[in-house]
This record gives sequence, structure tokens and C-alpha cells, in this order.
Amino acid sequence: MTLKRKTLKEFQPGRGYTKEEWDAVDSPPLTKEELANMRPFREVFPELAAKMEKEIAARGRPRVEAPKVAVTLRLDPDVLEKYKAGGKDWRATMAAELRKAAGL
Repeated sequence: MTLKRKTLKEFQPGRGYTKEEWDAVDSPPLTKEELANMRPFREVFPELAAKMEKEIAARGRPRVEAPKVAVTLRLDPDVLEKYKAGGKDWRATMAAELRKAAGL
């Protein structure tokens, strides 16, 4: 859930900045000409964009050499219950037994 912040139209004291700081900021709406002349960030700052892309790509879970493949498999209820009764790692147990049966 994102919070929508109310844009202030005039200075209000006690918000972390002074009246002088408020007056120093001038952000009028962009004109149609300014909007038409805008260029993508990547085009204006190619080195910075490349650095940011590398940092973003480095986030998250590391890539694995052989990722697992999601499949849909219909099993008899008694077989599934037997594996689930084995505990939290029932999927790993099932995979190990399938690996053994496949001769891997």
C-alpha cells in the first residue's frame, strides 16, 4: 500500500524547513515544449544508468546453475499423505527418491 502525500501550495512552519528554503525552491509545471524535449535517463546519463542496472541486477536471490523446474503432477492421495507425513522437507524426500528411481 502506498501513501499518497498531499502537495502543499504554501509554506507551513514546523515541517523541517524554513520559509527561506521554501521560497528558494521554484518548481513550476513543465511546459509542453519542455516535455517534448525530454530524453530518457539512460540517454542523458549512460554511465550512471549502466552502474544502476548492474546494482539492481545484483539484488535478490543468486542465480543457480541448474534451477528447478515447476511441474504439475497428479498423485494418489495416499502417496502424497505418506510423503507429507515425513515432515517439512517432504518435497526434497520425494525428489531424492525420484532421483534414485531414475538412476541419477
